[in-house]
Amino acid sequence: MHWILEVAVFGLFKKTDLPAEKDALPGRDVALRVAEKHAVLGNPMSGPFPKELQIAMFGMGCFWGVERLFWQQPGVYTTAVGYAGGFTPNPFYSELCTGMTGHNEVVRVVFDHQVISYSQLLDIFWESHDPTQGMQQGPDRGTQYRSGIYTYGEEQQAQAELSKKQFQSALDAKGFGQITTEIIAAPTFYYAEDEHQQYLHKNPQGYCSLSGTGVACSKPSGQLAS
Repeated sequence: MHWILEVAVFGLFKKTDLPAEKDALPGRDVALRVAEKHAVLGNPMSGPFPKELQIAMFGMGCFWGVERLFWQQPGVYTTAVGYAGGFTPNPFYSELCTGMTGHNEVVRVVFDHQVISYSQLLDIFWESHDPTQGMQQGPDRGTQYRSGIYTYGEEQQAQAELSKKQFQSALDAKGFGQITTEIIAAPTFYYAEDEHQQYLHKNPQGYCSLSGTGVACSKPSGQLAS
């Protein structure tokens, strides 16, 4: 399983503090190469994408299950797993697991907003993991498993912040703690190695720790999803 392999290689206690930029691993100038087309959806993995499509990016723990969750949604054109939010350019997965790149495991979602709205993607995000756990998600512990929303533009930022407030209220009613999700402008997205792309399609019995709190998103009466 994903986390067992990491424990064996990197030790039981994963780093839960982000490194300072000066201490981060140096990385490299050459980007990792990935397959041209999505193994499930058949659409291109990299842009430029059709102009009518939009992009979203989320961190919800181990990216294998997160990517599958989003590629299964109607209106999603393509997905890719990668690394974002840290300092090391073009990191390797093994480097990420040391906790010394600062990156998060993320999924980039390219979607048709006429079929599935950003608000609906946010609902899926909040309901499908536990955003109160800090630097871990279930058994996966470390800075690369933190909850994050990485926004493209002011409208996404505003929607993400509003949805956080609304979901916090829903969590409060059920006795959960405070949301630890970082919500920031989308940083550079670095593709993960090709073996990680659409991993659970290639390995149907592969590890997936994705699990929500059981709390549903609730919106004020009369508020429409945008």
